[in-house]
Amino acid sequence: MRRLWLLFAQTVTIGLAVWFIVTTLKPSWISGSFGSRARPAQSTVQMQEAAPDAPAPGSYRHAAQQAMPSVVNIFTTTEARPQKSPFQNDPFFRKFFGDQFDEQQQDDKQSSLGSGVIVSPQGYILTNNHVVEAADQIEVALADGRKATAKVVGIDPETDLAVIKIELPNLPAITLGHPESSSVGDVVLAIGNPFGVGQTVTMGIVSALGRNHLGINTFENFIQTDAAINPGNSGGALVDTNGNLLGINTAIYSRTGGNLGIGFAIPMSTAKTVMEAIISHGQVVRGWIGVEPQDITPELAESFGLGKKTGAIIAGVLKGGPADRAGMKPGDILVSIEGKPVSDTTEMLNVIAQLTPGQNIAMTVLRRAQETKLNITVGKRPPPPKTEDSDEE
Repeated sequence: MRRLWLLFAQTVTIGLAVWFIVTTLKPSWISGSFGSRARPAQSTVQMQEAAPDAPAPGSYRHAAQQAMPSVVNIFTTTEARPQKSPFQNDPFFRKFFGDQFDEQQQDDKQSSLGSGVIVSPQGYILTNNHVVEAADQIEVALADGRKATAKVVGIDPETDLAVIKIELPNLPAITLGHPESSSVGDVVLAIGNPFGVGQTVTMGIVSALGRNHLGINTFENFIQTDAAINPGNSGGALVDTNGNLLGINTAIYSRTGGNLGIGFAIPMSTAKTVMEAIISHGQVVRGWIGVEPQDITPELAESFGLGKKTGAIIAGVLKGGPADRAGMKPGDILVSIEGKPVSDTTEMLNVIAQLTPGQNIAMTVLRRAQETKLNITVGKRPPPPKTEDSDEE
């Protein structure tokens, strides 16, 4: 028994001696023998590291993560329609040139891009009219990589809005916000596909509310922002810090085509009304009285001898239109509609557009310095001409 105990003691002593020598001279042999369980070597430089995935103070990652899946890229293709050559059907020329005329026409296509926002799980997407107008084919690319061909549900050129639809399951619809509760200075994010580089988020503030008289659309009530908006952002989302949709990005003020910090978005208060009308009726039905209004300038006020500088001068009256039948005349100054004062032509256009065709309303005009009341039956606003815009109301 004593011999066994001595043999055990000698074996332990030799083993400890070998372990000491190896750990001193070749420590890598020990760490390597434990594979993935070995602890990493400690850094000799003292550094401080943040906790993993900790958001930076003031981060808007939550808002971006909420809204980005709902913003889509829109790719449109338009077949060019060149003027037909007088020789295209001439047998003599076709004998030498064959089908070159047809091949040139097939290859002559124009492509463009823009953005859109999924506003319903049913596949409805809000975008700008100028993004999809005249497009022969519309393809929508989602943030999750899916693609689908879209069809146009309806357009409204006078607000530059359009509704398109795709057929895909499990669509990430955005949550609508309340732009009427926004204030100048609120932080907002613009999401879109500028210059085709891919989905991009930019940050800014609400610079102004209710912008109009810009000459961009017939009906204007824009949110102005300094969040960077560039070509390709059109139709994208302007969201608040909770990721809720405040507006549809539509235009920028620029001398070069690039962002200068002045961008405009159509508020959801307008976009929602237009969208619901398009989905329900295929178009937006607006009131109309058939006049051409003009803002009162200081010079006109002095010329007409006006004591106040608010209202809209009726520069022209459409013969046989609702206003003409009610007795309105060129030179009249419209001062109120249904008792509501009219400050300028923009307000006049917006108020009349919200009236229901067939509705009888009372308007007050100033004629030769005397107020005159007129009863007008509102008509239906005709579609705008395709060649040029018109301010006729």
